[in-house]
Amino acid sequence: MNLLIVESPSKAKTIEKYLGAGWKVIASVGHVRDLVPENGSVDTKNDFKMRWQIMPGKEKQIKQIVDLVKKADAIYLASDPDREGEAIAWHLLDILKSKRVLAGKQVYRVAFHEITKNAVLAAIKEPREIDSNLVDAYIVRRALDYLIGFSVSPLLWRRNLGKSAGRVQSVAVKLVVDREREIEAFRPQEYWSLGAEVSDKNAFNFNASLTKFDGKKIEKTTLENKEIVDSIMQKIGTPVISASVCNIEKKKTQRHAFAPFTTSTLQQEAARKLFFSSKRTMATAQHLYEQGFITYMRTDATNLSVDAVSEIREYIKKTYGDKFLPKQPNIYVTKSKNAQEAHEAIRPTHFDEPAKGLSGDEEKLYNLIWKRTIACQMTNAEFDSCAVDIKPNNVDAVFHSVGTTCTFDGFMKVYNETKDDDDGEESVKLPSLNVGDVININKFLPEQHFTQPPARFTEASLVKKLEELGIGRPSTYATIMSTIVDRNYVEQDKQHRFHPTSAGWIISAYLSKYFTELVDVNFTAKTEDTLDDVSNGKNDKLTALNEFWTPTNETIEAARGIKTSEIIDVINDFMSKHLFPDGQTKCPKCGGELGIKLSKYGAFIGCNKYPECDYTVKIGGDNTPEKIDEVIDKAATEPVDLGDGITFYPKGKFGPYVSNGAKNASAKGYTVDTITLDIAKDLLDKKTSGATAVDLGENPATKQKILFYPSGRYGPYISSGRVNVSVKTQPDLDTAIELINNKKTVKKGK
Repeated sequence: MNLLIVESPSKAKTIEKYLGAGWKVIASVGHVRDLVPENGSVDTKNDFKMRWQIMPGKEKQIKQIVDLVKKADAIYLASDPDREGEAIAWHLLDILKSKRVLAGKQVYRVAFHEITKNAVLAAIKEPREIDSNLVDAYIVRRALDYLIGFSVSPLLWRRNLGKSAGRVQSVAVKLVVDREREIEAFRPQEYWSLGAEVSDKNAFNFNASLTKFDGKKIEKTTLENKEIVDSIMQKIGTPVISASVCNIEKKKTQRHAFAPFTTSTLQQEAARKLFFSSKRTMATAQHLYEQGFITYMRTDATNLSVDAVSEIREYIKKTYGDKFLPKQPNIYVTKSKNAQEAHEAIRPTHFDEPAKGLSGDEEKLYNLIWKRTIACQMTNAEFDSCAVDIKPNNVDAVFHSVGTTCTFDGFMKVYNETKDDDDGEESVKLPSLNVGDVININKFLPEQHFTQPPARFTEASLVKKLEELGIGRPSTYATIMSTIVDRNYVEQDKQHRFHPTSAGWIISAYLSKYFTELVDVNFTAKTEDTLDDVSNGKNDKLTALNEFWTPTNETIEAARGIKTSEIIDVINDFMSKHLFPDGQTKCPKCGGELGIKLSKYGAFIGCNKYPECDYTVKIGGDNTPEKIDEVIDKAATEPVDLGDGITFYPKGKFGPYVSNGAKNASAKGYTVDTITLDIAKDLLDKKTSGATAVDLGENPATKQKILFYPSGRYGPYISSGRVNVSVKTQPDLDTAIELINNKKTVKKGK
């Protein structure tokens, strides 16, 4: 028996039909292994050695795979053809080796970009080794994300600054916040346009716009106010005014078909035409891929295979005729500098007709992909364009009008951009005119305008911006969009536009000040380039990790000792114009200074003279003193990170105390405002006389360290995870394991 391991159950079901007798297909159901979720799982002092574990809930699936491997003659690892897929294959192979079930068996790596019988069989005929470069790139990416998560995120938690800081998500949030700052700083500028309704000798009416006056070109904001427009109309005179055609420019133009879809452009177009979120688009595309309807949906390439182009051209010729078929295939150059050209654009697997048997989201998305793919190999759409300049007979002015008429549909026969797209060009009818023809200016059409602030990001435009900046990759866009919403850093209005929440403002303020490189678009794009260099074999994984981690770790260490009061000052400065657009920061109740306050229950505006003054305002403008008073009371008991791993707890069973995780010391008489890092260190030193924890080793049952503490509230004790056991002297590792495990057993049995 041959065993083929894929990622998803539905894909396994589809492929098993193609392979028939002698084959068994099973799914890993995505990733099977990940880093142990605790500090130290990436050892930065030991060549970034990583500790992996089978993901919770995947043990049963791994057992099923192992049982089938024991019976198989050959194993084919057929996870997805990208970096994450290569990592899944590598993890599976490593697990199978550790289980010692591969003796005498051949293991192959196969990959296919579409789930059709021909593609699957062709891939099996040409197996390869696991691509170590792709695996290394995954390892670097996972290590970086882990190190940031376990180093920066705790700094956020302790100060109630946010839930977490992701390497790419933080940049996305900052882009949204920066755009909001631009919008808030924007001051609209008034300007006017001067149009006119004109007619030819046959009384054919059309509109024209003033483009020149007194020898000067009229730009968009040249006409600053109504007085200027009134003055121009007065100089031209009261309609009806006699004028004539002074210039005509006719030309033929063409519009080229758009390239077939990449992951990014599919998400953008599905958002614009179908109103799908990125997550919804990718989930639907995943289903279509697994059922064999489309090629792999995570790609930044725009090229199509020779066979696909041949099929598309044959369909165009048969269905629409030779006029719609270019002499040579249309070729599209991939814009992404790191695109893997072995991948194709997203396309249907068959072109003879739109797929049958689909409905709902799958039908809508498939039709969009099918139309775009067919259209990309069709002839250009053709237009006749006519530009007319009209000059009044009595003044130095020019009115301009442009008419565009589509003379040949070309690709628009299938993919109608003018009908469906925002950037479509509306056809304007002009009469047949010649230079010197008499024109009447019948009516002026003055119109007031105001410059508009930059538009807020939607999912589509934010994905486009990230792609332009080289941030993120095809497999990450949907996750980025859903993560920043789920973590409450941004929210979406009815038009699906992103607005930063107070949490988004706060984390951007903090990271922009203390982790500048982490949210710098150039630095993040450079990191993406480094990952691509590793996947292409141009860079070594340890070099890449060291280049990133060395400066990042220095920044993290520097941030540990920063006082919370200083951070709040930075946030207040960053958010001042957002919170107080009129510049009024005086407390209306006592005259104190208003500013942002932080707690795990949310940020709010409060007076700096609290508790003497209880004036508070919920961010967003609602004055809710009773609710906010509760928040302040709770915030007064929140732990404060003093730096160097030491935390001040304002309220404990025996009063305020400080702790470094291993030792606690009373801080009676001190408050959040009076405690300092030096005082806390002195209190801990006096309490313990320099006693430190001793690492006894790892508990194999829990994979957690067991530590011995020479002194505690009730004397010496050992600790592992959240389990503590009192002892008289330092035990050996075996004794400690027995004590910890027995304590856990007793606890569970109660």
